[in-house]
Amino acid sequence: MLCMSKTFRTWDVDQAWLLPPSVHQFVPPGHLAHFVRDTVREALDISAITSVYKAEQGQPPYHPGMMVALLLYGYSRGIYSSRQLARACEERVDVMAVTGLNRPDFRTVSDFRKRHLSALQQLFVQVLRLCQAAGLVKLGHVAVDGTKLRANASRHKAMSYKHMVQQEPKLAAEVASWLDQADAADTTEDAQHGASQRGDELPDWMADKKRRLERIRAAKAQLEAEAKAGPGSTDPDGPGPSSGMQERGARKDKPADTPPDKAQRNFTDGDSRIMPSGGGFIAGYNGQIAVDAAHQIIVAQRLATNPADFASLVPLVDQARSNLGRKLREVSGDTGFATEANLEAMAARRVKAYLSPGRIRHGETDPTAGRVLKRKPRMQAMADTIRRAGHRM
Repeated sequence: MLCMSKTFRTWDVDQAWLLPPSVHQFVPPGHLAHFVRDTVREALDISAITSVYKAEQGQPPYHPGMMVALLLYGYSRGIYSSRQLARACEERVDVMAVTGLNRPDFRTVSDFRKRHLSALQQLFVQVLRLCQAAGLVKLGHVAVDGTKLRANASRHKAMSYKHMVQQEPKLAAEVASWLDQADAADTTEDAQHGASQRGDELPDWMADKKRRLERIRAAKAQLEAEAKAGPGSTDPDGPGPSSGMQERGARKDKPADTPPDKAQRNFTDGDSRIMPSGGGFIAGYNGQIAVDAAHQIIVAQRLATNPADFASLVPLVDQARSNLGRKLREVSGDTGFATEANLEAMAARRVKAYLSPGRIRHGETDPTAGRVLKRKPRMQAMADTIRRAGHRM
C-alpha cells in the first residue's frame, strides 16, 4: 500500500537571515508594547531626564526614552524587579519590541530608576493628562481604596525599644570581649609569624556583630528623638509615627524622655511600619489609589504608613484635582474612609461623597471611630442616604 508522507513547514534553526526582521513585527500591530513605546517616543516630555546627561566622556549611555519605556511597559505587565526586566530584554520578544533589542543589565535598570525617581513620578501626571485628552478620564465619579503592601523587610527584623535597652549593654560587652580576644590573638600571631604578616583583620562574624550594635544604637537614638519631639512633630508626607507610638494612625503618647517599650523600628526598612494585613501583621505600607469610574484609569496614588485609610481621602482627592486641573464631582469609598471630618472636607470642596458608615443604625457605636452616630450629623445623613438608595429599584 502506497503511503504518501506528510509535508511540514520548514524548521531550520541554523538558517541565517539575509535581512533582520523589524521590531515592529515581533508582536501583533495592536499589542500594548507598540502603544507604550510610541507613547514615550511621541507624546511624553522626558526632558527632565535627558537634561541631566551632559558629559561626553565614556561610553554613550542607553537612550533615556528606551529606559523609560522599558520601566513603564514592565510595570504595566507586573514586572518590577530590575533583574527580571533585564532578563526579559534577552528572552521576551514583546520587551525587545519596546527596547529595540537593547539589553541593559539589571544594575543599569536599577540605577536609572533611582536616579530619575522624581522625574518618573511626574510622567504619571503626563500619562493622566493624555488619558484625559483621549476621553478616558471623565471625573464624573471616582472610587478610592487601599491595600497593605509588604515592605522588603521582615517584621521579625524590627526591635522594640525595651529590647534595644536590654541588648545594647550585652552586645557592647560581647564586642569588647571579642576585641580583647582579637588583640590577644594578634599579639600571639605577630610573635609567631612576624608583624608584616596578615593576622590582624577582624573576622566577618565580628564585623557583623559590631555593625548590628551600631544599628541598634542608631535606631534607639531615632526612637528617643521621636519620643521627645512629641505628637505633631513628624512630617505629614513622611513615614509617620513609629510602630508602637500610634493607635489607628495617631500618636497616643505625649513628649517623654524615653519611648514606650513597644515602640519599634525596622533595621532593614526604617520607613516601614508594623500593620495588620490578612488576619496577621506585616512590615509594610498602606497603598492608596483613586480610580476614574468610567474607564478605571488611576487618577491619584499615595503610599502611606498609616494603617487606617481615612487619612488618605483628602490627599487623594486634592491630588486628582492637581493632576487633571479640575475637581471631582463624586467620590465613593468603603467604611475605612468614612469619618465626620472627611465628609466635612468633601462638602467644603463641593464633592458629593458616598462613604459607607458601616452596618449600623441610629445611635449605635461607629466601629471606625468608636463614637455615636447621633453626635455626628454628616455620618448619620450618609447612613440615611445609603439606606434609602438600597431600597430603590
